[in-house]
Amino acid sequence: MSLFNEITTYGHEQVVFCSDKKTGLRAIIAIHNTSLGPSLGGTRMWNYATDTLAITDVLRLSRGMTYKAAVSGLNLGGGKGVIIGNPNTDKTDELFRAYGRFVDSLGGRYITAEDVGTNVHDMEIVHQETKHVTGIDQAFKDSGDPSPLTALGVYYGMKACMKEMTGSDSLAGKRVAMQGAGNVASALCNYLAKEEAKIFITDIYSHKAQSVAAMTGATVVQPHDIYELHSDIFCPCALGAVLNERTIPVLKAKIIAGAANNQLADEHSHGAMLIDHGILYAPDYVINAGGLIGVANQLDGNSYETAKKQIESIYETLRNIFSISKEKKVSTHVAANHLAEQRLEQGKRPVGKISYSGNHVVAHIA
Repeated sequence: MSLFNEITTYGHEQVVFCSDKKTGLRAIIAIHNTSLGPSLGGTRMWNYATDTLAITDVLRLSRGMTYKAAVSGLNLGGGKGVIIGNPNTDKTDELFRAYGRFVDSLGGRYITAEDVGTNVHDMEIVHQETKHVTGIDQAFKDSGDPSPLTALGVYYGMKACMKEMTGSDSLAGKRVAMQGAGNVASALCNYLAKEEAKIFITDIYSHKAQSVAAMTGATVVQPHDIYELHSDIFCPCALGAVLNERTIPVLKAKIIAGAANNQLADEHSHGAMLIDHGILYAPDYVINAGGLIGVANQLDGNSYETAKKQIESIYETLRNIFSISKEKKVSTHVAANHLAEQRLEQGKRPVGKISYSGNHVVAHIA
């Protein structure tokens, strides 16, 4: 790949490659856009097959964070970090401390948090080396884990989709095909179970799916069966690029509403395919913004209840996007991009100094 061409295509400000021989750290930090504030985004740890895949992932994810913050009305920019390695076998405190020193070297342009393959404990180790980290404040509910708030936002988003398709936002009796059984999916299944939705769940790690099923009454299905399952909602909660030329034609659900990032393998062609197949798509960075809204409220020193109240707005944001999509005859993803880009243009203002209040990072907007 031509790295500078990729950076130019996605519109990044800075990409940092981090290597520490002593700990074995290999990481990439991508800062996409800081026009609304310092870039914020979690650090993912994944055993990428190639460096090129890691670069592509961090570029796409960080761009998504810019759009997510913009469409959610937050004064934050978009960034992301990836650590190349197996999160089940390669983690050490020394590795995360080395990573924390790299984050610190960016002087507040990038604020990190947990993501796929990392957790609150990992971020607490990073915090030993830098103040530019969130998602760790124990005073913010039970832990700094943003997963429950991400799940809450997806739950509201599902209800907005159902309202659009049926005229009622009730999920009672609706069949939900859940792809993935991680922290977000587990919390989301609890919300769905309370509303008496019928949940079907799968995961490449079958014991995770079995565990969620035991708690929520969900039915476990095999990973290759989840796309063709007759359901009302397909809910991707694992990795990205699951909506592509192979999977879209076999989908039986008429709504896609899930927590995974970068669900469309290609934004334009696969967004158009969904329209052709009569499938309503909740743009991923809109519906999964609950976690970001949560950590943004942590940074501002707000309460957990304040964050939950703000997350409710995902419902109306999606309703607005669906309206724009119909009016302009564009995909819902294009409609969401329009809203985000409009905010980036209208809301641009320089970021002044970065200061701290306790464990909180405060960006002073000029």
